[in-house]
Amino acid sequence: MSRRDQIRMSDDEVRAYFAEQRVINVATMNPNGRPHLAPLWYFPRDSDSGVRDSGTRDSGENDGVPALVTWTYRKSQKIANLQRLPQATVLIESGESYEQLRGVSMECDVAFVEDAGETAEIGTALAMRYAGLEGEPPDELKAGISQQAPKRVGLVFTPTKIVSWDHTKLGGAY
Repeated sequence: MSRRDQIRMSDDEVRAYFAEQRVINVATMNPNGRPHLAPLWYFPRDSDSGVRDSGTRDSGENDGVPALVTWTYRKSQKIANLQRLPQATVLIESGESYEQLRGVSMECDVAFVEDAGETAEIGTALAMRYAGLEGEPPDELKAGISQQAPKRVGLVFTPTKIVSWDHTKLGGAY
């Protein structure tokens, strides 16, 4: 078995990793051709992404890897870039030393959520996740998010290619 095969995460491991991590780094393309990189909060959402963790994920295979959902300001550079080219590279990574390195890098198609009500639902889900809340969102939270939603756009990152690594699987050997 190749070293690459040893460190690749399974679909279930990718799903668990998405659930435990807190920040995605999103790269979009500026008009000058240079990447624009920005961190965002997110939550995983099941989708029919049709990609499989084989290093390169091809459309049409059903594996259950979730899309990642977030929101951002409507007038942000990310949105300007994504309106020109609705594709991004998304990175989630962790680890302090080589034997702890874990991560997922994905090329994604990006869909916009423009409806203020749907955008508010995304904002509420984000607020609940990052506040550690479960159950029905408090009315004051929903009201505050609803006021922000018209200034925001929801984004759904659906992976088309995924590369993952988990160096903890090597047991400390390089």
